[in-house]
Amino acid sequence: MNVLDQFKIENRVALITGGAQGIGKALAIALGQAGAKLAIADINVNMAEATVSEMHSAGFDAFAIKANVADQNSVKEMVASVVKHFGSLDIAFNNAGVNYNSAAEDTTMEEWDKTFNINLRGVFMCCQEEGRVMLKQGKGVIINMASMGGRLVPHPQKQAAYNSAKAGVAHLTRSLATEWAPHGVRVNSLSPGFINTELLQSNALKHLHEVWMPQIPVDKFGEVEDLQGTIVYLASDASAYMIGQDVVIDGGVTVW
Repeated sequence: MNVLDQFKIENRVALITGGAQGIGKALAIALGQAGAKLAIADINVNMAEATVSEMHSAGFDAFAIKANVADQNSVKEMVASVVKHFGSLDIAFNNAGVNYNSAAEDTTMEEWDKTFNINLRGVFMCCQEEGRVMLKQGKGVIINMASMGGRLVPHPQKQAAYNSAKAGVAHLTRSLATEWAPHGVRVNSLSPGFINTELLQSNALKHLHEVWMPQIPVDKFGEVEDLQGTIVYLASDASAYMIGQDVVIDGGVTVW
């Protein structure tokens, strides 16, 4: 097989949670450009539908789903909708997440629980439901959104709940990968660093740019395009022998 053919994912069905904006949207576009059919799931269904409209204009086969990944019934309905619409589920990118950036001593149990319910429990519920479909098919790829915050403690922002949940995502990924690999289902995770999204440019975070920049060996923030090739690699046969790995794309922050 030509090496470039290994990256082709034409007509494979991809589900992206939190796919209406930011990194989720950018990586969904990458999967669409590589030929995948797209299910864009988001708690904000209006935004998901607007994103799908853009994707239709680009020639992608896509549809929108309202989903709350912290609710088990919603997750079940989400996966069932994808299978009903496209007939299968080949790729799942569990991207939806939240971060409250609160100091540990000020973090309420409501914030802690919501962070874990979406970022870890929600990822597990998504994996579980997606895995059931893929195990029955005897094939499939799951990619979970972790973070460099699961490997080190980004500073000076305070986010103990977020860091802990993302560390859990990486280890959950390893656990599921070893269970499901013999049955044709591959599970890996992706850990971005400082990526230049609307959130990074928001007033809440912009004042931290001058503190973060010296922490990045390449001396610049990442762009969403810096993640697009990796999501296609992880989703495709090019990574067929890769399971349980957390791929870090952070400009070298975790190297220092």
